[in-house]
Amino acid sequence: MDEVLDRIPLLSGLPRTVEELPGGLTNRNLKVSVPGATYVVRIPASECALLDIDRDAEHANALAAGRAGLGAPVHAYVRELGVLVAGFLPGRTLQAADLREPANLRRVAGVCRALHAGPRFARDFDMFEVRERYLRTVISRNFRLPAKYLDFEPQVARIRSALRVRAEGTVPCHNDLLAGNFIDDGERLRLIDFEYSGNNDPCFELGNIWSECDLTLEHLELLVTAYYGRRLRHRIARARLLGLMSKYGWTLWATIQDGTNHAIDFDFWSWGLGRFDSAAAEFTGPGLSLLLDEAARAD
Repeated sequence: MDEVLDRIPLLSGLPRTVEELPGGLTNRNLKVSVPGATYVVRIPASECALLDIDRDAEHANALAAGRAGLGAPVHAYVRELGVLVAGFLPGRTLQAADLREPANLRRVAGVCRALHAGPRFARDFDMFEVRERYLRTVISRNFRLPAKYLDFEPQVARIRSALRVRAEGTVPCHNDLLAGNFIDDGERLRLIDFEYSGNNDPCFELGNIWSECDLTLEHLELLVTAYYGRRLRHRIARARLLGLMSKYGWTLWATIQDGTNHAIDFDFWSWGLGRFDSAAAEFTGPGLSLLLDEAARAD
């Protein structure tokens, strides 16, 4: 690891202490302290191209978020290694249980609004398109695929068609806001890990938070209502459908990780099966047609 750190000019040749940070599933995250400063060094541990990660776009988007005060300041980027160096943010990493508190959900809605109101990001992110690329990778490389995964392609087509009716355009989104990507310093929330960031439907951001943090439908309604400032049934339905697509798409992310990532000790297959089982229950449940209708009509 020292050889990587020595290639970063602001760390090279200085006395330093290095601590590995937990939680990363596509990177090794190191807390590096040198005289007068503390940084987080993110070193890729996955096949970025297969996971649809563009490190140049991540760098540009993280820079923009840092300058806006919504993320950590970015201090260096070693392009040939995909290594990003950001300032260490003091504070507490949120847990999923924190997002079940209404006050915290309102704060989350606020930081999402602020991010979405900023300058356009360096690329776009559309889970329908990302999932199609993931699926081609899984099939071409003969990775494991959950049984009956392909049975739900007709439902995916119906969801995509319904969401086109009341599309509101795209905004700069994080697209991976699991609880651990929020840092609370006691006064404000800031965001970390912009690997999947890109311009996207804001309801994907909200639906992805709901699905990644295992929130209830009541929590989703509160989050969407706080974001828009009033209750909008079609936006709540839209966020839920995009949260469903989040589960279905990230299932394939886990399948690719299962087949390629041997550097991180994590059961990607079981994680992905959990996402798939949850998505399958919604695809086959009695409420899907109602959600499609709700998303396509005005309140």
